[in-house]
This record gives sequence, C-alpha cells and structure tokens, in this order.
Amino acid sequence: MSFLTKTKEKNEWLEWGKAILIAIILAFLLRTFIFATSIVEGDSMDPTLQDGERVIFNKFVYLIDGPDRGDIVIIQRPDKNYVKRIIGLPGETIEIRNHKLYINNDLHEQTFLSEDAKNHTGNFGPITIPKDRYFVMGDNRSISKDSRNGLGFIMEDEIIGKSEFVFYPFSEMAKTR
Repeated sequence: MSFLTKTKEKNEWLEWGKAILIAIILAFLLRTFIFATSIVEGDSMDPTLQDGERVIFNKFVYLIDGPDRGDIVIIQRPDKNYVKRIIGLPGETIEIRNHKLYINNDLHEQTFLSEDAKNHTGNFGPITIPKDRYFVMGDNRSISKDSRNGLGFIMEDEIIGKSEFVFYPFSEMAKTR
C-alpha cells in the first residue's frame, strides 16, 4: 500500500468521523432546544389525544411567543409530565356553569370538545387566574386532573412545549388540534 493510499484512507475516515460528530451534535441540539417527544398517558385528552399516542412537541415556540388559549401543551411537574389544553390566560376570570365555559363573563365555544365532554363539565368558579399563571383542562372533562382539581394554576416556566404532531401510532399520524 502506498503512502498516498494510506493518506487517502485516513482522510476518508476523518471526514466520516467529522460528519458523524456533527450529526450527533445537531441531533442533541434539536432534541434539547427545539423538539422532543412525549407519550400520552391516560384518557384525559380523549378524543383529541388517546392513551399511548406519541407526540412531538415544540420547545422553541414559547421562546418567541407566549402560550395561547387552545394550545395543547406539555406541563413539567416533579412527579410527571402532563398534556393539557390552555383554557385561561393570566388575569382572566374562568367560570363553568350549566356545562358552558365563560371567560370574563363571555360565553366561549369549545369546538374541540365532543358533546359528551361538554355535558360532563361540572360547574366551577368563578375564579381569577393570577398574573403569570395559566388555567388548563383536559378535553375529557369528567376524568381530567387539571387546574380545577389537582394541578392548580400553571406557571409559564412549567410549560415546556406545545404539542405539534402525533407520530405514533402511524394510523393516527396528524397535527394536534
């Protein structure tokens, strides 16, 4: 084997090594700062998200803009992560009466809920959301652990991402609503 052949092989291995290292670093940066995955556990977001579905969530979106009403978010708590929908924003007053949601005394339509879920949303409030906090609920209101019963108000820094896409099971692959 000639000196030129050995040098060429060495350069080729070096190039492959650099490409693999760059790919690993890029994957790490994307996973850490941009996108991550989460598994939906339980039926609290049914029918929008089902137990066992895997979602990709966007970590970057809330660095640019704050959470908005209707966003399906991943909430990080010490015991576990939760997937819920933002219903109320800081400073708003939330009330549920006769199975209807009122925000600042205005009726708010919840087009994402099934009729059954609407009819199983018990009375709640009125309650005013503190500054820098959010009010969240699951779409399956009758069984959801949320701001009404256990999670309380959510701090913005507990919201670690916005659910963007169901990627498994493949038959359910779709953008979350």
